[in-house]
Amino acid sequence: MPFSVYFLALAVFGMGTSEFMLAGLVPGIAAALDVSLAQAGYLTSAFAAGMVAGAPLMAALARSWRRRTALLCFLAVFVATHVAGGLTTSFAVLLGTRLLAAVANAGFLAVALTAATGLVPPDRKGRALAVLLGGTTVACVAGIPGGALLDAAFGWRAAFWAVAVVCLPAFAGVWRIADTPAGAAPVGLRAELAELRPLAGVLVLGALVNAATFGVFTYLAPVATGVAPVPVVLLAFGTGCFAGVTAAGRLADRWPGRVVAIGGALLLSGWTALALTAHVPAALVGLAFTQGALSFAVGGTVITRILHLATGAPTMAGSYATAALNVGATAGPVLAGAVLGAGRTAPVWTAVALVAVALAVHAFRRRT
Repeated sequence: MPFSVYFLALAVFGMGTSEFMLAGLVPGIAAALDVSLAQAGYLTSAFAAGMVAGAPLMAALARSWRRRTALLCFLAVFVATHVAGGLTTSFAVLLGTRLLAAVANAGFLAVALTAATGLVPPDRKGRALAVLLGGTTVACVAGIPGGALLDAAFGWRAAFWAVAVVCLPAFAGVWRIADTPAGAAPVGLRAELAELRPLAGVLVLGALVNAATFGVFTYLAPVATGVAPVPVVLLAFGTGCFAGVTAAGRLADRWPGRVVAIGGALLLSGWTALALTAHVPAALVGLAFTQGALSFAVGGTVITRILHLATGAPTMAGSYATAALNVGATAGPVLAGAVLGAGRTAPVWTAVALVAVALAVHAFRRRT
């Protein structure tokens, strides 16, 4: 695997950590900047909105840039927003930096997806994506506890500085990427968008799987409270995510349809089992691991499939995959939160419904 892919993964890890760490920083930020908890929570919403809108917009903007130039610019903006966030005493400025950081994050990930697959032969695209997305899964494990620990020891600003420092080595790796055009050929934007329309079903599939994943992940702490140690359950889920995306990297290139069909069926069964046995400590921890693994195995395979099928959209395919996953990451917690009052396991039952719909979409696609 080219060394630059690992540097791209390091940047993705830093960016993912920035997104997840907010969950543990909201109280400290609210107190320091004299705003309510609800207002501080807007920082998370701003980041999610920036990710969804930023991916296609930034990819369209940067499609005429050279790939290395685009990655370096997005990475520089992301680091600069965290330096500004670590210095500001204004909540409005901090909110603006979160929105801008998310847009830069989305643009970087959209270009990085196509850059990583362009660095390897076609039969190793899945493995390259597994390394890249591995940064996100490690961030799932480290983001929330890491941010909380830094906040407790040095204050919430330290978490922003830490993210900026983590991303610095990635500049060296990105610089080693050949400064080729962002697209493999001069394809018009309308032609790229037309190429993506037939992939709507795959994009919806990715959004649904990710909605189920992050709907449960967001409320895994209340599900685990009183049953098993919350850090242990979160660690099991995050470790499973890393194992799943790594395994998918080896399977997605050869049997993508089987991974989605079989993995999806197991994912549906696992969420159902978790909803029914969430009161049993051993079952909760074990299923947290397996569901994290299956979620990222299926989700990672869907991304690989999008990039395999969208060869005629070299600059926009990664952006739409990024946007679809973030639509899911935004909608899932909203849907799960809406039913949380119905019971502790209601978010898990929401995941069951979302994965069932995803499997129906996959079956419909295969028949048409």
